[in-house]
Amino acid sequence: MINKGLSRLGTVFLYLISLLPFWLLYLVADILFVVLYYVIGYRRRVTQENLRNAFPEMTDAERADIEKKYYHYLADLILETIKMTSISKSELQRRVVCTNPEIVKNYEAAGKSVTAVAGHYCNWEWAGLEFSIDTRLFVIYKNLGNQVFDQFFIKMRSRFGAVVVPMGQALRSSVAHKNEFTVSVYAGDQTPPLETANYFTEFMNQPTAVFLGIEKIAKLIDSAVIFYDMKRVKRGYYTYTIVPLMEKSKESATHEITEAHVKYLETMIRREPQYWLWSHRRWKFTQRG
Repeated sequence: MINKGLSRLGTVFLYLISLLPFWLLYLVADILFVVLYYVIGYRRRVTQENLRNAFPEMTDAERADIEKKYYHYLADLILETIKMTSISKSELQRRVVCTNPEIVKNYEAAGKSVTAVAGHYCNWEWAGLEFSIDTRLFVIYKNLGNQVFDQFFIKMRSRFGAVVVPMGQALRSSVAHKNEFTVSVYAGDQTPPLETANYFTEFMNQPTAVFLGIEKIAKLIDSAVIFYDMKRVKRGYYTYTIVPLMEKSKESATHEITEAHVKYLETMIRREPQYWLWSHRRWKFTQRG
């Protein structure tokens, strides 16, 4: 009961922070960067190991530069995510612009549902929230351990009409709506549980376990598969481009969809590596057998 009460106070505090004007929000982010990077060294060993394994061809100085830029951006990302709880539609659309929305409109006109894959790159949360304003969006997510914060994030992600679906119900949801136009968004770079880590591919210079569920569901409902290619224009401003990966999922070869979205994410990361979530423990275990 005490923990739940503290969690509720925490969500109220986050909402109050979200009301700050952007200039003040980024001032807080600058302070947060100092705390994360210099004071507590938040997961810096994990970040350094990930960068070392991903970019062995780089010098220590080059990797250190990416690391510092990453923590600057991580602080911004944390505050921008909190801002989602109160940002208006018009403000969000001013700051996040889709360069080719006609791609999805064409699928909708053809009655072709869409499986969208994103990575933990740039502000993926803002992109999903902006996309949900004019599109029937299903956001597939992993439950958080804390029930209060779990509900807080669900409410935040669904503010503009998105339907938030737990990962364990993604298949059921897709089948239930297979005769309707929907866009279902998945994070393609999460680590699967050990018991389901049956497929590994080369990603960022190392064997990496990947979910096959995205491909299986896309093929089951024969959806088009797209990728969110996101870029940071400047602080607090982004664009994202919809990249078609597969038009007819049922006709794709085994693992073709999975390989396509993994390789596209790698291309995006190598373009500007500081915007990927390097402090995440992406490589928790190695390939068996």
